Amino acid sequence: MRTLVLGLGNELAGDDAAGLLAARAVREDLEGLADVVESGASGIALIEELAGYDRAVVVDAIRTSRRPPGEVVELDLSDLGPPVAPSLHQAGLAELAAVAARLGLPFPARTVVMAVEVVDPYTIGGPMSEPVRRALPELARRIRVQVERWRDEDEAGGAVGGVEEQGARLRGR
Repeated sequence: MRTLVLGLGNELAGDDAAGLLAARAVREDLEGLADVVESGASGIALIEELAGYDRAVVVDAIRTSRRPPGEVVELDLSDLGPPVAPSLHQAGLAELAAVAARLGLPFPARTVVMAVEVVDPYTIGGPMSEPVRRALPELARRIRVQVERWRDEDEAGGAVGGVEEQGARLRGR
């Protein structure tokens, strides 16, 4: 089983660098367990990054204003809801999975999104906020735990827990 850790973001935009920095933090620890890739791409361009992998941890910044800055959120594709992007240039993971399925392209069957709630992902040249900086070790720890869990499942010869149990675990229940 091929596993990808995909850190997304823009290093020049303060908090938006969180996904990239978390990917860097786990690269050495996950050598041999997962390919760790950093990308500033978005939309349909991410299909190329995800193609050929069985599982993926996508790491990014998120700004919902519903959580305190620095809170780490774990979601699976079903938590993202149905595809709703107005175009493929603005496509998120749900849209990418739907496009890949329609075109018969390989897309990770198991995709987990790990995101940190950020203060300001837009200001070019701005510093990373302190809550997001403090959250990076926890974000990196959760990435390692997920990849190691998948490795342990492989070694045990199958999935640990059912899909419903895994979804509840990802939502923190």
